[in-house]
Amino acid sequence: MQKLYYGGSIITLEEENEGAEALLVENGLIKYVGPLETAIEMSKDPEKICLNGRTLIPAFIDAHSHFTWVAKSAQGVSLQDAESFSDIVELLTKYISENKPTKESVIFGYCYDNTVLKEKKHPTKNILNQVSTEIPIYINHVSMHMGCANDAALAICGIDQTTPDPQGGMIGRVEGTLEPNGYLEEIASMQALAKLTSEIKIDPFFALTKAQEIYSENGITTVQDGASNDQIINLLKNFSSNNLLKIDVVAYPLIKDSFPEIIKQNPEYVHKYKNRLRIGGCKLMLDGSPQAKTAWLTKPYENSGDYCAYPILKDEEVFEYTKATIDENLQVLAHCNGDATSDQFISNYKKALMQSNNPNKENLRPVMIHCQTVRDDQLDEMVKLQMLPSIFVGHTYYWGDVHMENLGIERGRRISPAKSALDRGLCINLHQDSPVTKPLMLHSMWCAVNRISRSGKVIGPEQCIDVYDALKAVTINAAFAYFEESIKGSLKAGKLADLVILDKNPLTVDKMEIKDIRVLETIKEGNTIWKLV
Repeated sequence: MQKLYYGGSIITLEEENEGAEALLVENGLIKYVGPLETAIEMSKDPEKICLNGRTLIPAFIDAHSHFTWVAKSAQGVSLQDAESFSDIVELLTKYISENKPTKESVIFGYCYDNTVLKEKKHPTKNILNQVSTEIPIYINHVSMHMGCANDAALAICGIDQTTPDPQGGMIGRVEGTLEPNGYLEEIASMQALAKLTSEIKIDPFFALTKAQEIYSENGITTVQDGASNDQIINLLKNFSSNNLLKIDVVAYPLIKDSFPEIIKQNPEYVHKYKNRLRIGGCKLMLDGSPQAKTAWLTKPYENSGDYCAYPILKDEEVFEYTKATIDENLQVLAHCNGDATSDQFISNYKKALMQSNNPNKENLRPVMIHCQTVRDDQLDEMVKLQMLPSIFVGHTYYWGDVHMENLGIERGRRISPAKSALDRGLCINLHQDSPVTKPLMLHSMWCAVNRISRSGKVIGPEQCIDVYDALKAVTINAAFAYFEESIKGSLKAGKLADLVILDKNPLTVDKMEIKDIRVLETIKEGNTIWKLV
């Protein structure tokens, strides 16, 4: 059955086809894009779909997020709207009242943000103990780099709360001191999460189905599971083998925990889809988050003495891991928020590239994830290494004001330097790091184009990009980062019919209205997987 779309704006992101009047779909692929008269001549009794003035674009592609964490958070307690410690207590207490968890359960709260809390600091175990001293409770910071546990959760983790983690993450750090207060940071929080999530009882079918709905309703048909472990890979494989994935999932196992075992054990998923699941490469975690002052910088945070934060891995480890991925012909993604971390990744990837004998080593498209404080000289090096910047541009809105305070005016105004990257010819993409922020591609485009903070300040207007480049960054450029530009990301004959219908044209509306555009329908390979009722 063919489908013929016409009667509205069609943005193809292909120069020769811009201004097309019609798009013809057949067997999950785009058969034709161009004049309506020709499309009608080529069609054979198609289902005719009039856009009625609406806009058809390529489906959005999630360049970096945590698909299974979005799934897990669907069964947790959202703390995104909490504005105080008392709000956190109220939300968690309400959850217990409604769900009646037992002492054997683990309650997870997601996405509290200390920068918007009235107290302007992280909650402690004393706050969570007000909710329960018997039911384990862990709340995750919006950055996913830190959190807080109550006494019951700490008992499960067996964490000594009085000593710093030897690998850099701090336990109980409050304003530079160590206290037994329930706060966990970086490696310490990751270890706690690993232990606690092994205890939690979730309905994987419900969770993953809900996660797919969240992405689909936002026009996304390809998602990433960044930092997968073997349990997550097995969960995704089970979901995939039962043909339950309706969107494409690209997993990147965390190198420190899972490389190379996951790669060797799952060759049928490496580089190619099997029932909508594939393993795209590996992921490195190299530092924390700038809004929480754990991103590793070359110069100190403002009003913090000589504190620059710290790396997660040593240089020799970064070299070892990057060389291993290059030798195995694998793409590597590296979480880099601070410029010292960017230096570490660039220098060690460059060294590993020089020492590897892989004949394909120049074509692996390494990705720097987040790029919050990446400098111009580092962008120049990224050009030489063909390293792709994946920019979490929502920082300009969510934490732009915080960055100006933590980093100072000069560094703060150039967070998420998309324009500097584009000016150098780098193929940028934009992401939301969900569940850190919601997977709202149109909001990311709005941020990239306007760079307005929560308080209404413009954060570095010289780094604004135009709307067309912003749209490419969440479609064809993201496809390029996955080596999928030949099958996704633009509207061209032969490509997958992954499409989105919007109620307005992002190229013609007022730039301030881009975030308010609604997704009306999401189409995966010619089939509607979500539609606004």
